[in-house]
Amino acid sequence: MGKSVLDDVFDNFVKGVKLFKDREVLRHDYLPNRLPHRENQIRLLGVTVAPVLKDARCSNIFIYGKTGTGKTAVTKYVLSHLETKAKEYGAQVKFCYINCRMTGSEYRVFAALSQSVGLSIPFTGLSTGEVFDRFRSGLDQSRILFIIVLDEVDALIKDRGDAFMYELTRINETLSKSKVSIIGISNDLRLKEFLDPRVFSSLSEEELVFRPYDAGELRNILLDRSKLAFQDDVLSDSALSISSALAAAEHGDARRALDLLRVAGEVAERAGAKTITEDHVRQAEKHIEHNRVIEALNNLTLHSKLVLLSVYHLNKSSSTTGEIYDIYNELCGEMGAGLLTQRRLGTLVNELDSMGLVNAKVVSMGRYGRTKKIRLEISRGLIKEVYGSDNRFNQILNYSPKSMHKT
Repeated sequence: MGKSVLDDVFDNFVKGVKLFKDREVLRHDYLPNRLPHRENQIRLLGVTVAPVLKDARCSNIFIYGKTGTGKTAVTKYVLSHLETKAKEYGAQVKFCYINCRMTGSEYRVFAALSQSVGLSIPFTGLSTGEVFDRFRSGLDQSRILFIIVLDEVDALIKDRGDAFMYELTRINETLSKSKVSIIGISNDLRLKEFLDPRVFSSLSEEELVFRPYDAGELRNILLDRSKLAFQDDVLSDSALSISSALAAAEHGDARRALDLLRVAGEVAERAGAKTITEDHVRQAEKHIEHNRVIEALNNLTLHSKLVLLSVYHLNKSSSTTGEIYDIYNELCGEMGAGLLTQRRLGTLVNELDSMGLVNAKVVSMGRYGRTKKIRLEISRGLIKEVYGSDNRFNQILNYSPKSMHKT
């Protein structure tokens, strides 16, 4: 066989300049030994969960903060240390970490909880209530203090409602030999709007808010990680500073800063450069920005996707919430999805606005009062590209809403 075009690509990579020592260190799921600028949060969470070492249930705690502020890292860090201590003291403590965005349904949340107490649950076939009952009795027989971490719990609540949270927050009333504590983690500071007040008050016995990092703090975090990630002297000072400045302007997101640095390293390595410069970071930013919008579109919950596609179908310079709701109503019918109220739809529109996918602003209509005008902020072509490859949404993209044909 002749030489493939890929031979050159692969040979150049193997023989070319090596800038990375360990690129995994720059991924956001890497857990470092030290979490700079989060000592207070570590201490506060540590104090909250410490009672389990003396076989007492700890308070439920709710952790808020934007993406990339260290919520998950701090929680995993504290719980891994707690696990070590629990073994030392012989405390019967067990943890279960669930990412609700990945899990996607109450059934799967309860199935994952059941598996962590040693039960095997079929992938489908049971009712959610049946899975919950099995989990509850299996847990009680285990005689443990069980800490459940529900990360990105906002994603599941917005999509499915808070009935499963109600079940979990009341579970201790029906347990006699085991006890449950919940750590809820949310990227959305307005989650209260989606939660039943009873659920919220029992879930947030303690609250912990993570503020965004500033540019100086991000620079320290990046400096720590870059020493482990890159060969000596390949990262320029200006590249480090610009990565932290860009991420701080974005809202203090450490994940974004780490991504910028990692992708900048990959851009430089591909170009055969000996050092990573500010220009490589700028190129990385363009690349990430495009991917980030695509990722945001893919990660939206079902109802957020339907709201966005309703705005897409209206295809006007701006639409009102009422017009969007009419089309959303039809799309829910097409998908066989339960309908949310117009108030909930308004909250989802605000969320799409905060993500930069739509623009929603209140305008005065003179004596007719005020109304919210909503328009797309991203290209229709991009929405088509992302959802056109998904069979379920392809039919929704090509659907012709009846409410638009009414005279």
